[in-house]
Amino acid sequence: MILHQQVVDQVIDRELRGRFIKELVVARARSASGADVPLAMIRKRAAGQGGSLAPVLLVHGYGQNRYAWHLPARSFSNYLAQAGFDVFNLDLRGHGRSRHLGAHRPTHVADFVREDVPAAIEEIQRHAGPRPVFLMGHSLGGLVSYAAAAELAGAVAGIVTLGSPYHFTRGSWALTLLGSLMIGLDRRVGLGHGAVPLRGWGEAIRFARGFVESPIFPLPIRGFSPGSLEPEVLSQHMSLAMDAGSITVLRNMFLSAAQQRRTGNRLGGLVGYAHDFEALDVPLLVVAGTKDDLAPPASVLPAFERSSSTDKLYRTFPRGHLDLVVGRDAPHTIWPMIEAWARQRAAPRRSVAA
Repeated sequence: MILHQQVVDQVIDRELRGRFIKELVVARARSASGADVPLAMIRKRAAGQGGSLAPVLLVHGYGQNRYAWHLPARSFSNYLAQAGFDVFNLDLRGHGRSRHLGAHRPTHVADFVREDVPAAIEEIQRHAGPRPVFLMGHSLGGLVSYAAAAELAGAVAGIVTLGSPYHFTRGSWALTLLGSLMIGLDRRVGLGHGAVPLRGWGEAIRFARGFVESPIFPLPIRGFSPGSLEPEVLSQHMSLAMDAGSITVLRNMFLSAAQQRRTGNRLGGLVGYAHDFEALDVPLLVVAGTKDDLAPPASVLPAFERSSSTDKLYRTFPRGHLDLVVGRDAPHTIWPMIEAWARQRAAPRRSVAA
C-alpha cells in the first residue's frame, strides 16, 4: 500500500544531487500469533525514467534503521535509484517508521526472516512487477538476507552483503568477551526482553569523536575506521540511523556464537537456516572491511566459502563497519562495484507501475 508520493530533489553524495520519485510504502506481515505487523519502506526511483533495471530491497543492520542507507549528506539508496534501480529501503519491525506504525520489537531474529522480508518482497512485486528482487543487507541485514533468500526461492535475483558476520564474533576478541559477559549476566540476573539504546551510544560517540578515534580508545568496537567519515556524515549517522536494538536478538546472536565455537553452527543467531542458504544457487556478492571491528573478514568470509552458488564474488576493502556503506570513499569504490555487479545480473522491465 502506498501512503504518500512526492518528487524530491536530494543529495546522492557531496555536490551530486538527483530528482527522485519518493513513496512511503507499507507492507503487512502476519506474526505467528496472527497479529498484523506493519512494515514501512521508502521507495525511490529516478524521476523521468521510463523503467527500471530491477527492484532492490535494502535491509539495515542490528539496532539501526533505514537511514543506514540514506543520510542527508550521502545516500546509497539515492545512488542506486539514480543508476536505474527501483529501490525499497525497509525499516524492520521495531525500528524506525515501522515502530512508529505499531510494529513491536521481534521475539526472535528469525521473525525478520520468516515474516518481514517475505512480506516486503510480496509488496515490492505488487508495485514493481513480478520480477526477482535483489536483497542487499548490511551487518545483521546481510544475515537476514542469506536466510530469507533460501525461503523465497525464485523471488530473489541476487544477494549482496556488506560486513555481515556469518560466524558472529570470529576474529574479534572484544565481541567474544562482550558476548561472554552478556550471557553470564543474563544467567545471573536476567536481562529481560527490552531494548538496547543504541541511539544514546551513537550520541556519545558523536560528541566524543576525538577520543573514540584516538589510539588510546580502549575497545576495538568503534564501528568505523578513524578518519573514514566526515564529521557531518558521522553526526548524521549517529543521530538518524542509530536506533534501539532488541535485547532478545542480541542474546540469540551471542548464544549462537558461543554454540558455534563448540559445534560449528553458522549464520549468526539464525541457527537452522545455514544449510539451505549454502545449498542455494543465486548470484552472491560478499563484501568485507579489513578494518571492521564488528565483522572482521574472518567472520564474513565463511559465507562465501560455504556457498554453493555458481556465481559468487568476495571483495575486501580497507574500511570499517559503517564505512562500507557511507564512508567518504564508498561512493567512488564500493557503490560503483555493487552497481556494476547488480546491473550485469538485472532483468529489466521497461514500464513500471507508478
